[in-house]
Amino acid sequence: MSLRLGDEAPNFQAKTTIGDIDFHEYINGKWVVLYSHPSDYTPVCTTELGRTAQLKSEFDQRNVVVLALSVDSVEDHQQWILDINETQNTEVNFPIIADEDRQVAQLYDMIHPNASATATVRSVFVIGPDKKVKLTITYPASTGRNFQEILRVIDSLQLTDQYQVATPADWKDGEDVIVVPAIKTEDIPGKFPKGFKEIKPYLRTTPQPNK
Repeated sequence: MSLRLGDEAPNFQAKTTIGDIDFHEYINGKWVVLYSHPSDYTPVCTTELGRTAQLKSEFDQRNVVVLALSVDSVEDHQQWILDINETQNTEVNFPIIADEDRQVAQLYDMIHPNASATATVRSVFVIGPDKKVKLTITYPASTGRNFQEILRVIDSLQLTDQYQVATPADWKDGEDVIVVPAIKTEDIPGKFPKGFKEIKPYLRTTPQPNK
């Protein structure tokens, strides 16, 4: 059964490139990006893992830990990392899970039989400090992920988790946000002292409250 938004992210124990981990213990109250790869030594995955390493400071600023997963062994991962570091001009600085028995892939429904009976699709899970699934994205094997979009979504999730706002289409950090409909218009000034604009009774915007 596939995971749905709001479900608790299943715990698991796994071998990784930094040693054995218990997933819930490892994340330890942080936000998490968990994402999978069809297999080691694939060209698109090589660029993705390199890009993730290059963005470490961006993930750190957002209190996010990243874990990648492939159904290959730790030994294969370690050799592949050498290629990633060389070709992407970076140093892989996050764990890659070895899921040879496909335990995690099955828990997180990462194998879609109509795409491949054995390889994991490009799943992305963003998990909150409460261990609940906040976002899922699934890419086909042929399409590399947009990591700027993943960072943008994390910004939105963290903002909307803290304030009673939503983010509009194409929103970026620092731009105006939408006041949720549950707040009455007359109550907005008390909650959002920077002011607001009423475009329609159901569409009210306010400057991003934490900027």
